[in-house]
Amino acid sequence: MFTIEQIQAAEAKIKSGADFPNFIQEIKAMGVIRNDVFVINGMSVYYGDDDHTVQSAPAYEDLIIEETSSVDELKEALKVHQNGATDYMTFCRQVAVAGVEKWVTDLNEMTVKYLDSAGNEMVIEHIPQA
Repeated sequence: MFTIEQIQAAEAKIKSGADFPNFIQEIKAMGVIRNDVFVINGMSVYYGDDDHTVQSAPAYEDLIIEETSSVDELKEALKVHQNGATDYMTFCRQVAVAGVEKWVTDLNEMTVKYLDSAGNEMVIEHIPQA
């Protein structure tokens, strides 16, 4: 079973969105099958087999999530972040402005789904191979 400390050690290696595929491969090898990240405060929940879960503490002060979501703003924030031009905190601020409540990473499907506060899927991305 994985621990939050193991996940945080893997997370510490991420410098930009370009490092995300390597992080996903590392936590998948630990047994993580799903990860939910809440944009409001950066808290993450990691799910494994047999209902095993670990949760991180909030990563930053609460952000305001815009009520009206914008797929275009989200796509632009993703593009810039995945090219390595923004750090994690900047990305979180940008997706909050785009109306993203959380993103869900499915390590079996190798997808990330960005959801608004009503639970609507805004963007679904496939995670590239590391």
